Amino acid sequence: MTTASESEILTRVGPGTPLGNMMRHYWLPALKSSELLADGDPIRFKLLGEQLIAFRDTQGRIGVMDHRCPHRCASLFFGRNEEGGIRCVYHGWKFDVDGNCVDMANVPPHQDFKNKVHAKAYKTAERCGLVWVYMGECATAPPLPSIEATLKSEAELEIVFVQRDCNWLQALEGDIDTSHLGFLHLGAAHKQTYKEDSIELNVVANRAPEFVVEDTSIGTTYGAYRPNDGGGTYWRFAHFMFPFWTMPPIGTFETNVAVRAWVPLDDEHTMFIMLLAKEGRVHRPASSFADGKLPSGAGMSDRGYLDPTTDWVGRWQLKANRSNDYLIDREIQRTDSYTGIDGIHLQDQAITESMGSITDHTFEHLAPSDIPIARTRRHILSAVMALADKGTVPPGVDTPADYRLHRGGYFVADVSLGWREAYEQRIAQDVAPNVT
Repeated sequence: MTTASESEILTRVGPGTPLGNMMRHYWLPALKSSELLADGDPIRFKLLGEQLIAFRDTQGRIGVMDHRCPHRCASLFFGRNEEGGIRCVYHGWKFDVDGNCVDMANVPPHQDFKNKVHAKAYKTAERCGLVWVYMGECATAPPLPSIEATLKSEAELEIVFVQRDCNWLQALEGDIDTSHLGFLHLGAAHKQTYKEDSIELNVVANRAPEFVVEDTSIGTTYGAYRPNDGGGTYWRFAHFMFPFWTMPPIGTFETNVAVRAWVPLDDEHTMFIMLLAKEGRVHRPASSFADGKLPSGAGMSDRGYLDPTTDWVGRWQLKANRSNDYLIDREIQRTDSYTGIDGIHLQDQAITESMGSITDHTFEHLAPSDIPIARTRRHILSAVMALADKGTVPPGVDTPADYRLHRGGYFVADVSLGWREAYEQRIAQDVAPNVT
């Protein structure tokens, strides 16, 4: 069981918290590159509990900084993004993307001290269509992680952002919990729903898999396994990777070039960011099903986004949400769908948000199917305390190559193969030739 004190550590991310301190050692994906235009409007947003603004200057460089002007704390969200910097409209002080004050418009030249004033600014980088932010204190930022999907160009990727109104940990843990697939998403399906050669038949034929779990140098790996009717073993492999990355088994192993980030905006809001490689991506074909149609509720519909607002947490919010019970249809639930909620992502969102803004982990009764979750929590706690007590650099910060040879996905292997041998064979076959 996760104790109240452990839960406090695992769920609090603000400045000065043990977990927040650890997460600030990593590069954090924060925005889509396309959200920021040169000399365009600044964006107000949160990251690890801090209130920030982002803007792209005249030369295309990105600034991310505390929203407060260091003069009198007026919000730079109302600033003018002009000619290589953002100018506070209160007294005209101007700052470049590095936080340097480049003009004190209301101060006579002989009293100017702009070289002594700096806005609190963070290092930024752009890769794979994302804006990354480094909030740590090291003068030299670590390398960005070499995650397979993040090494692709923006044009090669599908990029999805969705805000989730709950703590990052409970949101993330849905991705390292494969047994819920047979209930939340496929609960209305049965063996006759699928053609005999459909690999997903394995899930509805046996909704209670067994697990192997192992800590890695950058997180946790697990494999859920079931006997396959053809005499092999059906495996579903997934990963947690520090500080908040997951690789869930949402596709076949050979095509599932995907990664998800569960970025804490604050303790009660999370930004889900998914990167999927377009090339070779195989969506769940209707032809896998006996009647040629997806089971009701098993598609990817989420009913679209609300119009964005300029609130701190006003971006990428779904139209179907807590305020309207995720548009649940009870009649469809009674007759044709396990949940009555339309779409796999929305089903996950409804359930994780239904736990409350921050789950009371002391109320849980974890089962053998929750071993990946328990081990991941333990690994995170260990890393947090090693940093706090000994100054140990968190996993993966200085070893970005450790992220390369990982992938989530499902496949059938020969029953004679152990889990590690089965997984490493697929890595050698499907991942290693494509990752340099």
